[in-house]
Amino acid sequence: MQVILLERVAKLGQMGDIVDVKPGYARNFLLPQGKAQTASDANVKAFEAQKAQLEARNLETKQEAEALAAKLDGQRFIVIRSASDAGALYGSVSPRDAAEAATEAGFSVDRKQVSLIAPVKELGLHEMSVKLHPEVSATIVLNVARSVEEAELQASGKSIQEQAAEDEAAAEFEIQELFDDIGGAAADEDGEEA
Repeated sequence: MQVILLERVAKLGQMGDIVDVKPGYARNFLLPQGKAQTASDANVKAFEAQKAQLEARNLETKQEAEALAAKLDGQRFIVIRSASDAGALYGSVSPRDAAEAATEAGFSVDRKQVSLIAPVKELGLHEMSVKLHPEVSATIVLNVARSVEEAELQASGKSIQEQAAEDEAAAEFEIQELFDDIGGAAADEDGEEA
């Protein structure tokens, strides 16, 4: 099926291109989303007449998207989830969670605009891509943690496992010092009795 693209579509073509697509793709995605029209003679002529308006509207939305991308790119958002002691999540973190976190922070992001770079299955910092316009995208970082304190720790560069190992080592050191002090005191008492 031939369609004429009304905007840039990734891996398909630029605005104004007449491309061959499978009928289901055109019928179920391109046409209902307003991204294309069937490439009949009447539609091609209508597109040529509206081309300047469509390009102006596309340029305007692209500029708005670039302004939002400048603010949004590199932003960090905290998502609190339950996880095991090893850091494996009990649930999942989806694009919807990322969109909600961004919206709470004052950005207008829809869940359909967010895509996972890699599945989020454990605590830590995870990058996600936000597609604001067919030609503009931004990258955000989700800080997935069990608590706000843990999120702050992760943001400083330490993982919760490293912090637990440090706390355990400090506790072992304190116990060893305590036994050394007790042993030293017992040795002093033995020396006084002799």
